[in-house]
Amino acid sequence: MVAALAATEVRFGAHPNNRYVMLSLALPLLWLIAVRVFGGYERRFIGGGSDEFRRILNAGLSLTAALALISYAVNNELSRVYLVVSMPAVVGLDLLVRYVLRKRLHRRRAHGECMSTVVAVGHEPAVRQLISELRRESHHGLLVVAACLAGEFNDSELAGVPVVGDIDDAASVVRNIRAGTVAVLSCPEMDGMKLRTLAWELEKTGTDLCVAPALLDVAGPRTTIRATAGLTLLHVDHPQLSGPRQAVKDLFDRCAAALGLLVLSPLMLVIAVVIRISDGGPALFTQTRVGKGGRPFKIYKFRTMVVDAEARLAAMREKNESDGVLFKIRRDPRVTGIGARLRKWSLDELPQLINVLRGEMSLVGPRPALPEEAARYAAHVRRRLVVKPGLTGMWQVNGRSELSWDETVRLDLRYVENWSFALDLQILWKTFSVIFRGAGAY
Repeated sequence: MVAALAATEVRFGAHPNNRYVMLSLALPLLWLIAVRVFGGYERRFIGGGSDEFRRILNAGLSLTAALALISYAVNNELSRVYLVVSMPAVVGLDLLVRYVLRKRLHRRRAHGECMSTVVAVGHEPAVRQLISELRRESHHGLLVVAACLAGEFNDSELAGVPVVGDIDDAASVVRNIRAGTVAVLSCPEMDGMKLRTLAWELEKTGTDLCVAPALLDVAGPRTTIRATAGLTLLHVDHPQLSGPRQAVKDLFDRCAAALGLLVLSPLMLVIAVVIRISDGGPALFTQTRVGKGGRPFKIYKFRTMVVDAEARLAAMREKNESDGVLFKIRRDPRVTGIGARLRKWSLDELPQLINVLRGEMSLVGPRPALPEEAARYAAHVRRRLVVKPGLTGMWQVNGRSELSWDETVRLDLRYVENWSFALDLQILWKTFSVIFRGAGAY
């Protein structure tokens, strides 16, 4: 209604046309119908971010086109000014309100409210990973309350979740605990007939059914359904790691890095002076890292540790708190006072814009690895090296230094397999929020 009144005021001022008054009164109802048609009110998309917002944009574009076509068909031309003001306004206001409500919903879910209960079905390792993932990312709104495991498992609990049966008991478990969702993980024992039978049983109670494919970290845009010889096959496209889209990414990265260096140069100068004054050592720290294709390069950072930090590293190896090839200490005594503040706000990373401008790094990508780390990579982990390392990445917006080694690898590989320019923009947007909170950095 606000959008309709604003458009009427812009087009007609204090003396609106009666026809547009009627249209303005009808616009809220038309908008509700459009959003409903495009799935904007489906529960599984509420609070989901990009999927939810995309449906609002589709509703806005389609309603705009429909109004224009109808006005042309009935030979009753609709004011372009009215249309140009009202439709962007209604889409923008809807997106703004949904964003605010989404943040509110995420805060409530962080306290255990507004959650949908889930029964997890599958083998113990996959179920354990799902439980861990949903607990860490509570904003998804899913809470595993029971597990039905395939194979032998003698304990009554798995990661604090009760084990209530095997895969054949899933339907009865759902009826008993009234779960909202059943998540079937990759499980050979759950064949086509069993899965169809489970779906039929869940249909009676209106319970959602989610099935995880074997390729867990391949996103929707890379998959399509193909009917071949009476079979339903999942076609998986190769990730787009070269070609025009990567050229656009490289151009965007370099232009953004040049602009960032120009705008942030006064701040970087102040930081450099403060570091020099604090202990008399150099402001910049350079280190060899492994880039795309395993090629080494010199990375630039503001120095956050004492001058002889590298020499003292060997003596501190036994204090490593990481569970993988990384070296991490939550309270590293080598970090200076000013260095701790720079790390909290990721200001020590700003000189890496030089690496981005030189084409050695990207704005978004996997974490840049040390040569000794890369030498210890397993074969599947080396997949991280097929793209440029990033100034930020999925590891940055999903926990930073709080992540385990396995989680860091999984997130980096997910990025490589599902790269898109839209995903880069989404990660950059989330990076600002993470840095502002200063969470997970040490």
